[in-house]
Amino acid sequence: MLSVSQLDEMSRLSINDADRATLVDIAAIEIDSAQSVEQRVESFLERVKNPYLFMCGDTAVRIVFDSEGKDLDYLLKNYFINRKSR
Repeated sequence: MLSVSQLDEMSRLSINDADRATLVDIAAIEIDSAQSVEQRVESFLERVKNPYLFMCGDTAVRIVFDSEGKDLDYLLKNYFINRKSR
């Protein structure tokens, strides 16, 4: 699992400095809904490499969170829970 310092470093990367060829396309990531939430989050983070900077098809995406908002762990857990309930 990524450390808080690694996630913090990743969150500061600029989309302009990113090599698009190295970014992961999240459309290609499949998550096993039979896994626990913790396992799904860990699997997603391993596959996406950088949860703040990735591709969505041909579009580079940089995610920025409000420092007063909910943390990434909370948001990812809720995302996967909502996906599972579809």
